[in-house]
Amino acid sequence: MSTNAVAMPTDRNVLFWSQEQRAAAFRVMDQMPQLAESRTIAASGNAVSLPIGETLDLGDFDLDGFMQEQSTAAIIVVLDGEIVLERYGLGFSADERWTSFSVAKSLTSTLVGAAIVDGYITSLDDPVTDYITDLRGSAYDGVSIRQLLTMTSGVQWNEDYGDPNSDVAQFNNHVDEDGFDPTVSYLRNLPRASDPGTNWNYSTGETNLVGVLVTEATGKTLADYLSEKVWVPFGMAHDATWLLGNTGQEIAGCCIQAGTRDMARFGLLTLGDGMINGERVVPEGWFAEATSPVVSLGDSGRGYGYQWWTFPGEIYAAQGIFGQGIFIDPARNLVIATNSNWPQASGGNGTGARTFGFYRAVMAAVDARGSE
Repeated sequence: MSTNAVAMPTDRNVLFWSQEQRAAAFRVMDQMPQLAESRTIAASGNAVSLPIGETLDLGDFDLDGFMQEQSTAAIIVVLDGEIVLERYGLGFSADERWTSFSVAKSLTSTLVGAAIVDGYITSLDDPVTDYITDLRGSAYDGVSIRQLLTMTSGVQWNEDYGDPNSDVAQFNNHVDEDGFDPTVSYLRNLPRASDPGTNWNYSTGETNLVGVLVTEATGKTLADYLSEKVWVPFGMAHDATWLLGNTGQEIAGCCIQAGTRDMARFGLLTLGDGMINGERVVPEGWFAEATSPVVSLGDSGRGYGYQWWTFPGEIYAAQGIFGQGIFIDPARNLVIATNSNWPQASGGNGTGARTFGFYRAVMAAVDARGSE
């Protein structure tokens, strides 16, 4: 798709761009200074190959129709470490980057585990205010890192993507007047809605606080730390980028631009319990713990862990608005990475449900192959 044929957005609020603008911009958000600056997540130049395996037969599943309905840019299915399905749309290709939106949350969570291994963070039970001292005297007093990771801080937050006055729509434009980081400044003024650890409330702002915490603890930018701990040692094929907020801090809850194959590689890292070349990147058992449901979200069996969505059968996923995702099924040794441009941020009209219909078709195809 040519981006020249579309008037690129000039405002920063992606939630209210047209679908045509999003299709053009999602692949070049790190080249839009009117939106945000970015920082490179450097790769080593020595990419670990993803071998091509036998193509997975999805049977009667209409993949072409699914991609058209989802406005899909990329699908990669990796089974037993081999690519068994890879398709692109919207003029997108394997050598390009696509933005992640909240898929970045799960990568940010992983950096907390890395900081524990490296000794920068002592415990998930430490108070957040030990690391972000500017939060002292706010509703975050008494909130632990674990509660921040699981979005159970009890601090009030509105994540309504359709409301231009919601916190998620407003906080990136917040300008601090007190000398604080803008994210810290915005959230330190929010009221308490419930006691810490008692209620779950989805909050991109809190993931951004996790990013500030990692930067404060390590003294490193998130992009540099992700490059050091994952992108270089795991052999990602391409540099990625991370969009920055007003003060040069990465927007931790959003907006890593990366190749779809590299996002699939990140899924493989989780299946290997965070071991790279015999070195431990996160504590032993970290991903099993991080992807266990700390909270249960209704009869569907869906839950939430350390910035990961969880599902029955020990399945977990990183998910971002407009259809970005990394779906991971350890029992089948399966990773599915997708990039899309849904008509609505959170799906709507059954879009999200049909994505899980695709996942189920893939799992059924894997089971059928195993029974042959």
